[in-house]
Amino acid sequence: MSEMLFTEDHEWVRVENGVATVGITSYAQEQLGDIVFIDLPEAGAELAQGDDAAVVESVKAASDIYAPVSGEIGEVNDALDADPSIVNQDAEAEGWLFTLTLSDTGELDNLMDADAYKAFVAKL
Repeated sequence: MSEMLFTEDHEWVRVENGVATVGITSYAQEQLGDIVFIDLPEAGAELAQGDDAAVVESVKAASDIYAPVSGEIGEVNDALDADPSIVNQDAEAEGWLFTLTLSDTGELDNLMDADAYKAFVAKL
C-alpha cells in the first residue's frame, strides 16, 4: 500500500500507478459529525488542483471537498449514495470518495506526509 498524503483542507490521497484515491481525513469527519449526504463528482470530469470536487453534508454543516491534485475523475464510491455514514466509520479506507488519474505528479510535492499532517492538526 502506498503512503498517504494530506492537504490543509483535510483530504487524503493515496497514489498507486498514477491513480490517486481521494477521501476526507478522520479529523475532518470528526469535525463534521454524522454525514448524511455526499455529492460526488461525475466520472470523466477534469479537475485542476484546488477545484471543487465534491460536497459532504453532515447534520452540522456542508463542506466542500477540493481536488488535492489535478486529473480526471475515474471511479466514484457509489456505496456512499446508499450509506454516507461509511465515511464516519472508516474515512481513510472504505469511505474513499473518488479516484483521479493524475495529470501532474509534481503536484504531490505540495501535499503533507502523515507526520506533517499530524503536526498541522495539532495546531488547530
